[in-house]
Amino acid sequence: MSYSKGIRRNLRSIAAATLGAAMIFAAAACGTTDTGDTSASGNAGSSSSGSGSSSSSTTKGFDTSSIQKDDAIAALLPDSVAGDGTLTVGTDTSYAPAEFLAEDGKTAVGFDVDLSKALAAVFGLKEETVSSTFDSIIPSVGSKYDIGISSFTVTPERMEAVDFVTYFKAGSTWVVRKGNPDKVDTSNLCGVKVAVQTGTTQEEEVNKANEQCKADGKDAIDIQSSKLQTDVTTAVASGKASIFYADSPVAGYAISQTGDTLETLGDDTGVTPEAVAIKKGDSKTAEAVQKAIQKLMDDGTYKKILDTWGVSSGAIDKAEINPSVE
Repeated sequence: MSYSKGIRRNLRSIAAATLGAAMIFAAAACGTTDTGDTSASGNAGSSSSGSGSSSSSTTKGFDTSSIQKDDAIAALLPDSVAGDGTLTVGTDTSYAPAEFLAEDGKTAVGFDVDLSKALAAVFGLKEETVSSTFDSIIPSVGSKYDIGISSFTVTPERMEAVDFVTYFKAGSTWVVRKGNPDKVDTSNLCGVKVAVQTGTTQEEEVNKANEQCKADGKDAIDIQSSKLQTDVTTAVASGKASIFYADSPVAGYAISQTGDTLETLGDDTGVTPEAVAIKKGDSKTAEAVQKAIQKLMDDGTYKKILDTWGVSSGAIDKAEINPSVE
C-alpha cells in the first residue's frame, strides 16, 4: 500500500516518537480535555496541533527537587523497600503522556514518572524508573520492583495479585484513522482488525467482544495485541489495523503527536481509577504510599504535576487503598 507524502511524513513522526514521545490509543478524554500551550507550559493535551514530534518543553516534566522528606511517612516504609535508599518503580515507557521516553530514547518522563519522583522525595529516597513491558510489571512487584506505576486500572482480577493505592482516573477511547476510512462501528467489531496493548483492560474487553462474535456465528475480531502502545498506535496510523482502544489520556496524546492522521471514534467509556501497584499483603508500604500521595494532593504538588502534562481533568482528591470496583 502506498501513502501520500503527508501520511508518510506522519508515519515517520510516529517512528521518531516511538523513541521519545511514546504514543498511545484513542481519543481525547479524561485527562486530555485540558487545553494547554505545549511550547510554553509543557502541557501535552489533545488540543495541541501536534507536529509529530515532541518539543523539549513537552518532556521537561515537573521539577520535584524542592519536595522535602516527611519523616513520619518515611518511617512507615519497611526495610525491604527503604533499605537500599532507592524506590525502584516498574513502568512501561511506551504510554505517553503517563510514562514514555524523552527525545534521547533513554530518559523516562511523563506524569506517572514525576509522581514516582515526588513519592521518592517524600520518602527521602532516590527514584529509579525501570522500563518494562506492561504485562510483566504486576508479577514482579515486591521482587524486581518496590512498586509499579504504569497507568494500572484497578480491577478485581488485578487486586487478587497486588494491592492498589489510587491516584488518577481515566476512561477508555477508540481511535481510527482520520475520516474512519474502514467505516468501523464500535458496536459491531466482528471481522474488524483491532489493535490493543497486551495485558490491558482494553484487551480484555476486546477479547470478550470477540467471544460474543463467535457465539453469534459471526467473523472473529482480528485482534492485534502488541507489547508496546507505540506499536499499537503505529498499526492504526499505517493501516495495518482499523482501530485501537486505550486509556483516554494516552489516546489524546497519541492523536496530538500524529498531526491529522488519527482521530477519536465515539465517546469515552468506563471512567475508572488508576493506581500504584504494591506487593499483595504489604500493608506498611501501602499505607506509606497512600499517605505520601495524599500529602502531595493536599499540598498542591500533585495538581502541579498533572497541570504540567495537561491531564488535570483526571485528578482525584483522595488516595484510597484497594477501592471498591466492579
